[in-house]
Amino acid sequence: MNKKQILFLVLFTFLGLGAFQVSINQIIGSTQNFTFFEFLGPIGGMFLGPILGGLSAFFVRALNIIVFREQLDFLTIIRFLPAIFSAIYFGLKTKKTAIIFPICILLFLINPIGRQAWLYSMIWLIPFFATFAKKRLIFNSLGATFTSHAIGSVIFLYSFGLTPAIWMSLIPVVFIERGFFTIGIWTSCLAFNFVLDKLTKFELFQSFAVFVNKNYLISNKSFLNDC
Repeated sequence: MNKKQILFLVLFTFLGLGAFQVSINQIIGSTQNFTFFEFLGPIGGMFLGPILGGLSAFFVRALNIIVFREQLDFLTIIRFLPAIFSAIYFGLKTKKTAIIFPICILLFLINPIGRQAWLYSMIWLIPFFATFAKKRLIFNSLGATFTSHAIGSVIFLYSFGLTPAIWMSLIPVVFIERGFFTIGIWTSCLAFNFVLDKLTKFELFQSFAVFVNKNYLISNKSFLNDC
């Protein structure tokens, strides 16, 4: 890591920490909430790279526990993984990331409860196929939010169970929720990239120009094709 990457990692992490304080809606089956970090967290993988993006997601959650004295229960701990892997997925360009979804489907189906709610896991075929077009930002956003969802659901299944009926009833909720998050990640990425590009016009921020993704600038003629 060079100085530019370290500084950008620190700034992005604190921006993510702020986003983490803005709640969106409650996670069904728990007392915790989804936050605006669901939109911002994954895009760190693109601007920082998959490894540093994953580290940023980890740091945000760790800092939130330390700074705001969040209760360190089991649910809080297991929520680290979905956020980290979502950022890693978003930052990786390879289509091999599609393997995440068959693995999650298999893990869901070999569970006695999951086997009775097998239709729920079939939702992950959508991001599986979307991964093969992940060079388009909207499909990469879809894959990233479903990476978090698939890993989170499997962890939740093995940790808390829930009944097959509850899992089945969540199917329409998943479509609405993940569709909303997909648009949120897509929009956040474009907005962050746009603002970052404008900031680099000022001498103070010129060193951050290397983090701007030229493929996703709103003024780019190929914007609609790429996104």
